[in-house]
Amino acid sequence: MGKLSTHVLDTMHGKPAQGVEIRLYRISAAGSELIKTAHTNHDGRCDEPLLQGKELLPGRYELVFAAGDYFARLGVQNIENRFLDEIPIRFGIASADENYHVPLVMTPWTYSTYRGS
Repeated sequence: MGKLSTHVLDTMHGKPAQGVEIRLYRISAAGSELIKTAHTNHDGRCDEPLLQGKELLPGRYELVFAAGDYFARLGVQNIENRFLDEIPIRFGIASADENYHVPLVMTPWTYSTYRGS
């Protein structure tokens, strides 16, 4: 059985991003359905996979990372009008038998992601 996981790295401070709220949505023709909320731990990861086993279904998903709140807690200056507030990443899961790792590398002004292993 496959699983979905994530990892958040703060490249402004050169460390894992602890305490980032993450919302996971399933996307369908009817709209978006919130299926899980989690927070990153001291290593920038969630304590358990976001989806695994029978929860992991093929389809479209969206992860929304509360980057603005995270950087505000760290006292990053001049982000009152947060250039990046919430970072949405939409992706597809083709097979429930595979692992899907969606890492986020971020600063208050830029981000990148990729399909990890």
